[in-house]
Order: sequence, then C-alpha cells, then structure tokens
Amino acid sequence: MELNLTKPIAFFDLETTGINITYDQIIEICVLKINPNHSEETFYSRVKPSVPISKESKEITGITEEDLKDCPTFAEIAPKLSAFIDNCDLGGFNSNKFDIPLLVEEFLRANVDFDVKKRKMIDAQVIYHKMEQRTLSAAYKFYCNKDLTDAHSADADTRATYEVLKAQLDKYHDLENNVEQLAKFSTQTNNADFAGRIVYNDKGEEVINFGKHKGTKVIDVLKKEPGYYQWMMNNDFPLYTKKILTAIKLKMEFSNTKLK
Repeated sequence: MELNLTKPIAFFDLETTGINITYDQIIEICVLKINPNHSEETFYSRVKPSVPISKESKEITGITEEDLKDCPTFAEIAPKLSAFIDNCDLGGFNSNKFDIPLLVEEFLRANVDFDVKKRKMIDAQVIYHKMEQRTLSAAYKFYCNKDLTDAHSADADTRATYEVLKAQLDKYHDLENNVEQLAKFSTQTNNADFAGRIVYNDKGEEVINFGKHKGTKVIDVLKKEPGYYQWMMNNDFPLYTKKILTAIKLKMEFSNTKLK
C-alpha cells in the first residue's frame, strides 16, 4: 500500500560514532524523500566526525576514521541537507528516540535552524513493537519476506524502513493511512525535548523530569531558583534540551514584561 501523503516525507537512517545523543556524531546518512505523487529523491553522504568512532560502531558499520578522512563535515553538508528535507515530515526506524534527536543536535552544532515541531514523525519501529516486538532485519523478513543483507548501512536500512512501513499499512487494516495518525501512533512519550529531561504534564505544562525538581513546572523552578537555568546551560545536557529551556525562559520573561 502506498502512503497517503499531502506533503513530502523523508525516511532516513544514520550511522554514528556511538549511541550518546549529546556527544556522538553522524558518520553516514541516507535520506529517501517520498513526494505526494510517490516520486522518490535520495540524499546520501558519509561524514567526517570530530570525535572518535567507538569500537562498537566500527564493528557494526565497518566504517573507520580512515574511510572518512576526505569526507565533508556535517557543518559542510548541513545547508544542503536542510534544504533537501525542508517541508518534509520525517520517518525512520527507532528514529523518535535516536536518529531525530541526534540529527537535531548536529544541526544545532552547525548553527542551522531545524524546526521539528512543524513536522510529523513516524517511527516504524514503534508500530512494529506495538504489533510484533522485533528488530529491523526481522521486520523486513516478516513484513516484506526479504533478507536485509546490508543491515547497518544507512542506505539499505533507510529503504528497508520505507518498505516495512508500506507493508505494515497492508497488513494492519486498522492503521490509518494518514501521516498525522501514523505519527500519533508512533509517539510513546510526552516529552517536551527528545531526551525526556522536560516533559508535559496532563495540563500541557512543561515540567522538570529529573533530579530534585522532578515533577515541578519549569517556570516555577526558574522563578524560585534563577541560577538553575545557567546550571543546565553549563552542563552536559543535549543542545535541544537547552533550546527548549531557553524558549520557556524567554516566554516567561516576555509574559512578565507585558504584565508590567
């Protein structure tokens, strides 16, 4: 079944130096953009990181620093990549927890404004786990009856994810072929940021989700403990978490100014 699209959707997969969203970086990216008329466009690049590639990542991907010595940095490909996926919703496999947060961190480090709030995000792994509980290779075999022979290469994993999602729509008739509904079905958290340091309560208010202030509204923490903002900005939190915190702080300051 083909996806019912009203705007382009970009399926993508990353190979990275490791699995720490705050620290690790992209070493390979493939994006498969599906347009509303179902025509396809592809963006692919290997990327030279500024941090070492972990032993585990080398074993899984087969990519070494030597392989990447002549490749562009992420900052060099960021403008072209951003333009390629402009106005696209996003799709991937485990993308809501890993690929999208790490991609956002890379864009922020490259000083490229990448707004995820205006995009729907479909995670085929979430759909798969809710329905079957397995991995991408097993999902590809289960849904598409094919072996994923090039697993852990970004281009193979990207196309496999796209094919898995289409097969999921064929198999599960109660899944609505609608990007907004698929994105909602893919969402498992109430995070305000990707790392889950700030979450929404049942009233839609941002609250701290760790440490001594866990469960307390962010605006209340910032009012009672003004130095808390700078503490978070100076410590090892993801850039996107800091961006969300800054937006809350600025909104709070703007509201206070209007009241004066």
